[in-house]
Amino acid sequence: MSEIYDTAILGAGPAGISAAIYAARAKLNTLWLDKQFEQGGQVLNTYEVDNYPGMPGISGMDLGEAMAGHAAKLGIEPFRENVLSVEDAGTEKIIRTKKHEYRARTVILACGASHRKLNIPGEEELSGMGVSYCATCDGAFFKNKTAVVVGGGNMAVEDAIFLSRICRKVYLVHRREELRAERILQENLFACENVEIRWNSVAVEIQGTECVTGLKIRDVQDATESVIATDGAFIAVGILPNTDKFRNLVKLDEAGYIVAGEEGITETPGIFAAGDIRTKMLRQVVTAVADGANAVASVQNYLIHRRD
Repeated sequence: MSEIYDTAILGAGPAGISAAIYAARAKLNTLWLDKQFEQGGQVLNTYEVDNYPGMPGISGMDLGEAMAGHAAKLGIEPFRENVLSVEDAGTEKIIRTKKHEYRARTVILACGASHRKLNIPGEEELSGMGVSYCATCDGAFFKNKTAVVVGGGNMAVEDAIFLSRICRKVYLVHRREELRAERILQENLFACENVEIRWNSVAVEIQGTECVTGLKIRDVQDATESVIATDGAFIAVGILPNTDKFRNLVKLDEAGYIVAGEEGITETPGIFAAGDIRTKMLRQVVTAVADGANAVASVQNYLIHRRD
């Protein structure tokens, strides 16, 4: 394609949507790409978002739809294409998908992150047969059944609370003796009468043949093992940035996140990063939205000085 865009936004989570909104308002000639059918990224899998200013208690699906609708009203929607690679060709960046090759003066990487896996026996074999990484997606299948959540952060606690409203019994398995989740989430969890926490324990095997029947855990203090009989195992042990395609494009930290500050500026001129994909302390919807706006401001500044 011969057209050269001012900027290409890769990803349609909160950071990508925010970037698209700001790019549209700035009248930038914008290419927006995302492989998912629905916009919103990981927030779509969140049952309830209670910390987004002005929208307490909104569901993740509703928030994602509202954000996408805002962008659509400004006349911008993403093309459904999976980005294979991005090449830095100096003043132009080449974005390749399975079907097309695009060119842009700048690129905003807003590809988010994916669920981290435990990499234990049974996890891959029973994926979709009781093993899940999204309680809000699959929780309904476990109505009046038993479920186990593995993890101790916000995601794990939110999943356990959500499942407690559906399941007969919920176990939360955490490797330490205290949770990492926000205090208000912990208070809500401790108020759930059908939730039992297995402290100082790690998952070592997911059992079952055609479906999950149990989770084997090991006590990290005395190494004893036991099995929790369960119908479902929900893995919530963090996220991994979707940066594999960009390892030769931008600098990454030891955890694989793109090294970039609040302005989204990377060490590669013309390449910017926004949302969960970049280095930062807090990865939340509100910070992702701010990242998208900041990245577009940085793009505008880059284009102005570049044209000089």
